[in-house]
Formats: sequence, structure tokens, C-alpha cells
Amino acid sequence: MWIALSDPSGSRFSPQGLGAGPDAPAVVSTGPDALLARGTLMIETRLPPINRPRGLLTYDRGGMIPLHLSLQALPGGGLVFVLDQDGEMLHGSINATETGRTDILRVTYSWDAPARWGRLSLERPEDNVVQTVMVDKPKPLPIADLRALTGDSGLATMAPEVLFAAVSTEIEPVGPMPSLSPQTPILTPRGYCPAGRLQRGDLVRCANGQDVPVLQRIERVVPALGSFRPMTLKAPYFDLAQDVELASFQRVVLRGSVVEYMFGTEAVLVLSAHLTGVKSAAAFPSDPGPVVRYVQVLLPGNETLVAAGTCVESLYIGRIRRNPDRLAASLLAGYERSRLPEHARPMHRVLPPFEAVVLAETRAA
Repeated sequence: MWIALSDPSGSRFSPQGLGAGPDAPAVVSTGPDALLARGTLMIETRLPPINRPRGLLTYDRGGMIPLHLSLQALPGGGLVFVLDQDGEMLHGSINATETGRTDILRVTYSWDAPARWGRLSLERPEDNVVQTVMVDKPKPLPIADLRALTGDSGLATMAPEVLFAAVSTEIEPVGPMPSLSPQTPILTPRGYCPAGRLQRGDLVRCANGQDVPVLQRIERVVPALGSFRPMTLKAPYFDLAQDVELASFQRVVLRGSVVEYMFGTEAVLVLSAHLTGVKSAAAFPSDPGPVVRYVQVLLPGNETLVAAGTCVESLYIGRIRRNPDRLAASLLAGYERSRLPEHARPMHRVLPPFEAVVLAETRAA
């Protein structure tokens, strides 16, 4: 349950959980000594162009038991996460030199103090690149500090490059994520069916006309900011029969004579976020709410789904089943490894931002 959310424009905290009704029971205590023994702190940011280290998110609280938390950007591309609780320091870093300046980086720190276990994950959401540092004997974090970190306490400093910081009472997964609204119409042999109603074993009709079985349907509630912020692709653009809502990292299949002429291939994959440069074809809602629910389906060969007339990529998981630690940290944890498929590479070439925008504008013209 997400309880706190902050971005440069403001912050929200709810002991009942973000998005919960006013009469919902509290999931955390708000007393001065209350602790969150198990939970997750998630931060999304972009890398600023710098020639010396720069703080992106910093929180300092003194007193008899001081606490310091910081996320720092390094010259040349990199992030350093530091958590110092009463002299015991957690430190993790990621080398992001292979990413572009506009790429989003996500830091996910999860801890389970009673189980004496924790995990710091640093990832690039757009391509499922994940680096993980295991944490031994993490301490509980005070609710008051988590509220101050994501609020207007004056103890926290957030740079403009930070897209959001959020706190959950659960151990949040990392890795492949769902990216379709549950209401998205997905083509099946019997017609269109909302994505949120598809079940394991159901058949979906793919873009090539073949019917393939759904291996798993996964879903997740996430903060409605950063890479998770929902966006709308508008009909009749992209061959849509109706508007559809999806996450900005959902990849859309574009094909046709323009694609063949420009790239010498039948079809390409374009991140939804890169379609916002097309006038009137895509837009972000002004107020999506604090959290959003997404779903996706896992297919044997990463086949292409037909969603309201346009083609979108199904869940791409790569070869995650070969890595027990990554699998255990993902939404697919608990599924039998032998029954998970391997996706060697995406079905089509993934276009970089500039090429994606040029193609989308050419098709929409």
C-alpha cells in the first residue's frame, strides 16, 4: 500500500493508503515513535548534465539518533544512494554512462527488519536493466522521517530532475512491469475483451492473426508519476477505434510503407512517451490521481497484442527465469520457473526517441 508520494510540485501522505476512501482503516500508525518495519522507498529521476557531484534528494535529521538519506548524481552519468541510520551506513551506486540524458532511472530500497533482510535496486525502466545490492540487517524507518522526506518539512531537498519519491508498506517488485489500463480492449478469437479480465489459458488474437494462450496476467498499483504516469493515445491516430490509456513505457508497434522506407523493416517498436510529440495524438491527463493500476499479459513468444485496433507489445521478460535472484525480486516471483518463457529479444527494433518522434509525426500528418 502506497502511503506517501512527493514530486517537485507537491506531496501527499495518507495513513489509510493513497487512493483509499475516507472511511478506510489506517495501515500505519502516525504516533511520534511509530516505525515502518517493512516497506519500500522508491525514487525516479533523470540524470542532470553536470561536471561535479550534485544532490538530487537529500534528507537530514539530527538528534540523539540521527538519520541521513541522499541520492546523488555523479559527473559522466551515475547515481549514488546513501542511508545513514545512527552511524550504520548503506551505500549503493549505479553506472549509467550507457543511458541518454533523458533516460529515467529508478532507485528502489526495500527493507524487512524482522526478517533481517533488505534490497537496494537501481534500474533503467525503459529496458529492464537492473542492478541489485543486498542489505544485511536493515533497521526499521521512522514513519515521521518518511513523512518528512516526502513532505514539506523543510528537512528534505528535492532537485527538479527528481520525478517523484514514494513510500509503500510492502516489498515492491522490480523488473518487468505491466503497462496497460485494465479497461484496454484486447482482441481475442471471440472479439475484444478488457485486459483486466483475461486469465491464464485464455486465447488472444495477435497482430499476425495467430491465436496464442495467455501464460499469466500480472497487475500492479503504482504511483501515477514519472514513468508510471498514465497517458492517452487518441483515436483515430495509430489505427485506434477508441482512446486507450497506458503507461509511458508501454511499447507500441508502428508499421506500414513509411516504416519500411525509413527503417528498412516491416515494423518497429516505439515507447508511448515518445508519441507525445505528435499533435493531438497523445496526451497526459491533467490529474490522474495519486496511484494507478496497470495490467499486462505474458505470452509464449512476446507476441504483439491488438488493443482497440492498434498493436502493442505484450509483457517482455527477457531471460529472467535464468536468474533466480532477479526472478524472486519481480512480479513473477512464485511462478514455476520451468513454465516461464524466454524472450531472447523484442519482436521488433526499438526506436530511439528522435527517430520515434519523427516517425510518429510523419504517420500522423
